[in-house]
Amino acid sequence: MKKVYLSDAGPKVSPAIYGFWRWKSEHAQMERIVSLCLDLGINTFDHADRYGDYSCEEVFGQFIHHKIVKRSDIVLFSKCGYNVPNPSRPEYRVPHFQTSSTHIIQSVENSLRNLKTDYLDVFLLDYLDPLADLESAALALDKLKNAGKIKSIGVSNFTVYQHQLLEAYLSCPVVSNHLHINLLDTSALANGSIDYVKQKYMRPLAVSPLAGGRIQLGTDPAAIRVRLKLEEIAKKYEADIESIAVAWIVKLGALPVIGTLEEKRIRNIVDSFKINLDHQDWYELYEASKNG
Repeated sequence: MKKVYLSDAGPKVSPAIYGFWRWKSEHAQMERIVSLCLDLGINTFDHADRYGDYSCEEVFGQFIHHKIVKRSDIVLFSKCGYNVPNPSRPEYRVPHFQTSSTHIIQSVENSLRNLKTDYLDVFLLDYLDPLADLESAALALDKLKNAGKIKSIGVSNFTVYQHQLLEAYLSCPVVSNHLHINLLDTSALANGSIDYVKQKYMRPLAVSPLAGGRIQLGTDPAAIRVRLKLEEIAKKYEADIESIAVAWIVKLGALPVIGTLEEKRIRNIVDSFKINLDHQDWYELYEASKNG
């Protein structure tokens, strides 16, 4: 897969990104999926401190430590900000957001240690804590960047206004925003999030591009309606309906963040880049996603 710039200030990444938010910590399965991704040209991997019950980073770090994966060949994202109760984190009583400067610095240091690396290509804040002192949070991010521990700063699940608010305190641009966008959730188009990301010369990152498998397997009216339209259009392109669904996202200029553990679904997403979806086919699918 030909690498693309994440933004005018961000790194080059693979046009599909693999994310670990649905993972537990199975070493053998993760090694198999990571190897498949690399074989398919996906070299960009999206982590967070909490993924896999707070263990995924450490498992992935073993691949780097044992040279199964060469650090210079991959692009690593990680993030913090959303804390969930877990036996390994007894101090977390309830799910909550935390983007204080202390928490950010601790999370980056933990991620570097767990991933066995000296730097993160992109570090993101996952949701914005309304109680945070953003000035000190931004200062912490700037210091980590100046120290070379993070190369770029991103956000995840931020509204347009939250994105603007954080960037007002930073000395460098935000290079990425993870957004939920798929044919069963087009709210990022309606609320201006996609437009704002493009205005900032960034590529939207589309989380859950296949709606967690619901596009293929969902039994609710919206899923059935969209699937019928996908099946109709897929015949024209001689492609899997999942490939068409992701081609719809790619047509927006977005980069899909893959979360599935199924090899076939990963291949379907990669195949989407071979499809140049017709302009009106894109709108037929968009109408199917909206009409109930």
